[in-house]
Amino acid sequence: ARFYAPTTIFIDEIDSICSRRGTSDEHEASRRVKSELLVQMDGVGGALENDDPSKMVMVLAATNFPWDIDEALRRRLEKRIYIPLPTAKGRAELLKINLREVELDPDISLEEIAGKIEGYSGADITNVCRDASLMAMRRRINGLTPEEIRALSKEELQMPVTKGDFELALKKIAKSVSAADLEKYEKWMAEFGSA
Repeated sequence: ARFYAPTTIFIDEIDSICSRRGTSDEHEASRRVKSELLVQMDGVGGALENDDPSKMVMVLAATNFPWDIDEALRRRLEKRIYIPLPTAKGRAELLKINLREVELDPDISLEEIAGKIEGYSGADITNVCRDASLMAMRRRINGLTPEEIRALSKEELQMPVTKGDFELALKKIAKSVSAADLEKYEKWMAEFGSA
């Protein structure tokens, strides 16, 4: 990364490789990986006085469990930003993104659906869209034998997603983030977050 700088290194689920050190179930190899990551992080920050500012390496990390991150790593991550659940406008945009290649019935209002999925995460919304988009196909193949299903053309399986498909999907897929979870994130951000 330093050789090819300017560079951004993205580490998803950072808590899985850099959880708190010193726990009883920590393996020696895991402890060494964490220590090496911390050593490398020390040299990654901003460019020093004599360094070329265009040679900066930025580390961007994501986690759903910020309270599990090792304290030393938390100190090295200069900015700690909480990304809340999507707003109504954000939910409508996520619906559009997830459904961009799906044929929708004209009576569907994405804004109305966005209102019904308040408190849903981005992943929850993706699951709702996936499930709703499969409902039409499930209706079409219901009661058919495997041979009859194989005989269907691609066009016969491409039916528009209806409002009812979304209602059924919403009954099956609940939001995955509780009010207690949100409170825990906000409490952590109040203590360790960046403005």
